[in-house]
Amino acid sequence: MKKLLPLFSFVFLLSAYNTFAQELASTSDDVPYNYKKRSPIYDYSELQLNNTDTIADFDSKPNKLKISGTIFLSDKITPAKDVLLYVYQPDEDGNYEMKKDDKHKRYVNHRGWIKTDADGRYTFYTFMPGKFQRTKELKQIHRIIKEPGKPEYELNPFFFNDDPLIPELTLACRAQIVNSMLRIEKEGDMYVATKDIVLKKDAALDQ
Repeated sequence: MKKLLPLFSFVFLLSAYNTFAQELASTSDDVPYNYKKRSPIYDYSELQLNNTDTIADFDSKPNKLKISGTIFLSDKITPAKDVLLYVYQPDEDGNYEMKKDDKHKRYVNHRGWIKTDADGRYTFYTFMPGKFQRTKELKQIHRIIKEPGKPEYELNPFFFNDDPLIPELTLACRAQIVNSMLRIEKEGDMYVATKDIVLKKDAALDQ
């Protein structure tokens, strides 16, 4: 009997190791090797994206904002299907609220994803971002886009036509931001803006 104890112990340890190895392998299979370094445009949790998304804390923010538009192909006529658009932004005080997911990757809390249907339409329900009071940075909502069969790339951020810093910009700076500027209007208790995006071979042109 005493001779069998080491054998039982060895079998038990081997079984435990195999179980641990299987769990580790399963976990590794679920997490891409470049997960922490890859673009956050791929980090959506929904099984199937649609063309509308709501940013975290939308319901609790006073200055609600709806941004919508159409993403077109380079001909400016044909709606672009299956395009991913990812946005992220600071809160109303200009702070980027950072969190960590269950895989320990840091992310901006106020973010969202859409994927266009055949009509190319997109809509985000969010809130008006702020900026640091002691900086000259414009209010903005950052954007990353991914076309089918192409790598993701950044677009110029959404800027706002009512930003008090715009008159201080040079003419050259204004020319750079005008194509991605949101013209804000008030409808009921919500601000609204419409902004179309035209895709090109080497970049995207906002209109």
